[in-house]
Formats: sequence, structure tokens, C-alpha cells
Amino acid sequence: MKLWRNWWHWSRQLRPACARNRTFLWLLVVLMAFCVREDLLGATSVIRCLGLQGFCYDRILDFFHSPAMNLQTLTQIWTALVVNSHPGLLRYNGRLVLVGDGIKVAKSGKKMPAVKRLHQESESNTKPKYIMGHSCQAICILAQGLQSIVAIPLVGRIHEGVVFSNRDKRTLLDKMIILLDSLLITEPFYFVADAYYASRKIIAPLLKVGNHLITRVRHNSVGYRPAPIPKIRKVGRPKKYGLKIKIWSLFNDQEAMETIDSPLYGEKDVKVRIRSVDLLWKPVGILVRFVAVDHPNRGKRLLMSTDLTLPAIEILRLYGFRFKIEIAFKNSLHVVGAFLYHFWLGCMKPLKRNSGDQYLHRQTEEYRDAIRRKIDAYHRFIQIGLIAQGIMQTIATTVPQLVWRSFGSWLRTIRPGLCPSELVVSTALRNTLPEFLADETCAPALTKFLRERIDLSRIEGTRLVA
Repeated sequence: MKLWRNWWHWSRQLRPACARNRTFLWLLVVLMAFCVREDLLGATSVIRCLGLQGFCYDRILDFFHSPAMNLQTLTQIWTALVVNSHPGLLRYNGRLVLVGDGIKVAKSGKKMPAVKRLHQESESNTKPKYIMGHSCQAICILAQGLQSIVAIPLVGRIHEGVVFSNRDKRTLLDKMIILLDSLLITEPFYFVADAYYASRKIIAPLLKVGNHLITRVRHNSVGYRPAPIPKIRKVGRPKKYGLKIKIWSLFNDQEAMETIDSPLYGEKDVKVRIRSVDLLWKPVGILVRFVAVDHPNRGKRLLMSTDLTLPAIEILRLYGFRFKIEIAFKNSLHVVGAFLYHFWLGCMKPLKRNSGDQYLHRQTEEYRDAIRRKIDAYHRFIQIGLIAQGIMQTIATTVPQLVWRSFGSWLRTIRPGLCPSELVVSTALRNTLPEFLADETCAPALTKFLRERIDLSRIEGTRLVA
């Protein structure tokens, strides 16, 4: 029961995102289902895991498609809630640490807007090179509990596949910055991302508001020494860029590289060789700090930071946390199912296999509005799923002992120094859900709302009210 009180503490503060109280109750029902369901089969799994009556299926579909829940307000409330209330947020130099990346989710529906042919760049041979699916971008914030560091999802959106105006020239980098700005985070932060985001389109807007980027750069990157100041001033603009240096050449001078203990998360008794240098980078025209890292197992990497006060070892440490968003994506897909929606649009023109972006600037306004409504439904599904995952992570990082006491199952290896995973928290919440529904003191409106809709003729319903 105490576990669900923690869940209620985080969930109840989402109320301002809903126009009506009934909308908020349906939001809580869907949020609860994301946390306890065992299968990931779209909206039908919400009905099964909570033992709801069949008529609730249409209500849930209406909820995802309804503007009564403001998606932007929900995202901003959730972000402010995590930033202001989580006691274990990771901070370096007084700055939060945000991680951003893209994820490509396979979708085979021919009447699903924004589905397009996507290229997957991966070293894994289990992934096909090309898929049909949705291309999304997401942002997480790093938090610590016990000895674990987790990436709590803040927002996720579909950023490719549909073009409403042929004048829209925004790229994925522009949309990532818009996504960052939409969170309304007032505290300064480091934004950690992979080499795709090492661009002026990312760096310039971040520096404008006092934030910094930490990223990897490609092996063919070059930097410049500042041009020496001439003794006699000549006519024209002074020369800015001096000696050109290939960043990869930093590895050539082994004597200049320093051997240190690896600061990467989870590594012990590992030595790495490291070297940093401040050079002008032409894409942004300012001094940035390049870090050459030679790892005995992971090979050579080139990192970059726009914060010149950050030591090289801390740049390596922070970039090492980037893989946490990959773990968050894995749990979003396979545990929470935040990207596994199955909504399609009946009036949509069927997509052809291997098709690209869908250009809608010549379609009717009614058709365009129908596409927007369906994509908004996808975004609501994704955002609620990410919030459910974030709530489970906050429970795991703030009250891990309570989670293990409610787990009631078996794992081959339980490491007491690490926080429980989303799968463990989901199992613990599922085990204690009947106690929550039987108690009317914590959330009486929600428990009454659920009990009135539980189907007692099915085993899922009788198990919850027994």
C-alpha cells in the first residue's frame, strides 16, 4: 500500500493538464495500466490488466484522441515535477545533466501517419538495415539512487514522416532544440548527445541561454589554433584561424597523453589514456575543448565540450552516461511499451512499401486535421508511457527497499547496492494493486472510478477486488 502512496504522490500533480476531472481519472487509469500491465498489446492491454468492462475500450481510445488533456502542459508539469522534486538529480558544476537521442520504432501499418522508410545505423546484426516505422526523438534527465544512475524520460515526439508545409525547412536538429526549449527548464544544464548532434544548430541555441553541449565528434574533424596577433596591423579584418590541426592527430603524440583511472560508470581497475586541447571549431567559430580518449577495450574516441572550465576527465565521465538513454529506450519498448501503439486512420490513403515523407500541403484541410489528430494521439500515448516509466524510476531511486519488500517474486541475482529495474517495480506495483483498490483513504475518487468499471465476470477483475 505504501508503494502506491508513492505512485499517487507523483501522479496526482498532473491534474492541471486535464480540462475535466473525468479526463484526469482516465489519465490515471492509463498511467496505472502502463505501470502494471504484463503484455504490450496497445489499448487492449489496459482493459485486460485492470479487468475493465468492454465498453471502456472506446472510452480509452477517445481519451487518447481528445484535446481535453493538453499534451504540452502535461509535459511541462512532468518536467517541473522531476526537476523540483526528485532528490537525486545528477549535477555537475551546479548544472543538471540532460541526455538526448533518437529512436526508430518499427510500424507496419499502411494507414498510420508519419510511417516512412528508415535507415538504422547499428553495429548489431539483429537489426535490419532498413525498416518502416516512426522516427522519434526523446530527452531524459539523469538521476541517482543508491549506486545506480538512471535516465528519467521527460519527453518524446515523432519528428519525421509528415510534412504539412513545403516551406518547412526544419531538420531533426532544429526540432531537438525546439523540444528542449518546450520543457521550460530554467536551471542551467549540460546536454549530452552522440556525434549526430555535434552541430552549430545545437550549440548556438544552447550557448545563447547559458547551457553547454558534450558530445562525440567524427574522426575526420579539424580544429584551428587562434591566429597570432600581428605586430603591425594591416588593412582588413584580422585573421582569426591559425594552424589547422586534425583532431585525430592528438593520438600521435603518446608522451602528451595522460594515463588515468577510468571514470566511466561501472568500470573498476581500468586505465585509459587521455589528452585535451582547446581549439577553434569552424562550425561555431569559438574555442571548444576536444578530448582524445584511448580506452583499452572500447578503442579510440574523440569527445568535445563547449564548456572550457570542465576538466577532460569530467567530460569523459559525463559522456559515459550517454548510454543510459539507450537503456531507457530498451525498457520503454520491452517493459513499459511506450512506443507500442496501434492506432490507424481509416480515411488515410494507404502507404506504399518503402515510401518516404508524406507531403500534405496539397491535401484538404479536413484530411490534414485528421492526420494531426492521429499524430497527437500517438504523442499522448508516448508521453503517458514515458511518464509511467519515469514514475517507476523515481520510486526505484527514492524507496528501493520498499520496492523489494513488495516484489514477492524471484530473481537469480539481486544486488543490494543497485536500484530495482522498471520490471521489478512493475511487478511490485502489480502485487500490491488489490490493496490500493481496497483502501479508500489514499485516492477515493480513483478507486471508486475503477471499481465501478471492473468486470467481475473475468478473472482479472475478481483478482483485483478479492
